[in-house]
Amino acid sequence: MTRVATTRAELADALAERRHAGERVGLVPTMGALHVGHASLMDRAAAEVGGGPVVVSVFVNPLQFGPGEDLDRYPRTLDADLEVCAAHGVDLAFAPTVEEVYPAWPPAVTVDPGPLGTVLEGASRPGHFAGVLTVVAKLFGLVRPDVAVFGEKDWQQLALVRRMAADLCLGVDVVGAPTVREPDGLALSSRNRYLGPEERLAAVALSRTLHAAADAAAHGLAPAVDAARAELREAHKVDLDYLEITAPDLSPLPDDPAPGTPARALIAARVGSTRLIDNVPLTLGA
Repeated sequence: MTRVATTRAELADALAERRHAGERVGLVPTMGALHVGHASLMDRAAAEVGGGPVVVSVFVNPLQFGPGEDLDRYPRTLDADLEVCAAHGVDLAFAPTVEEVYPAWPPAVTVDPGPLGTVLEGASRPGHFAGVLTVVAKLFGLVRPDVAVFGEKDWQQLALVRRMAADLCLGVDVVGAPTVREPDGLALSSRNRYLGPEERLAAVALSRTLHAAADAAAHGLAPAVDAARAELREAHKVDLDYLEITAPDLSPLPDDPAPGTPARALIAARVGSTRLIDNVPLTLGA
């Protein structure tokens, strides 16, 4: 049975004995609407802490949603989420209210993501990463985890959380776990439930585009870009936001990368009214 804490005091009380015993604490931050991808993060966190408690936060963070985004319709399925947590041996679910996380709204102090927060997702969603990093910093302060596990599907988020943890000396080991996909390649996302049947079929174009780039990457950067754009031209009902191939840290690549250069292909697009993101690793010129 997964214990539920809804306040800071309940959270601290639930962890006090385990922390006093010297056990490592793992954290999986989520916004709920949990699926198999989230479950894989829970399993990874359990493996990382070796028998110590795993905490899953379930909190739809209003600070990371911009005007006109899907805050109000974002799925809230706490009962089902707790069943997923229990099935994967999660010790504690932290499901606070907005008032518990942000006693004063709007918060007077937030975390500035720096230049990396202004590109890709940051360019499309101004202020998004300030909201993400602020709530993650709060969760790190409240849970005080030794390890926090994030999915690689949100690659830019993972990169920024790692940088924040390092730059601010937060003492948290930030671990990335591989993206979990449907059999046809679509990356699992809580937003996939918004897709109608035809949109669901169309959404597979994102992963096909990325894997076309990965297949062509052995021939270099330009062929990878060309292959991805050729695949995207065949897509229907997909409104592209961005398609980029960058270094793994999201910095620009040289025009002619050396053979064996690691890279990341990233895409964001709307399928109907639903905005989806995905990414895959590449090795250029291998």
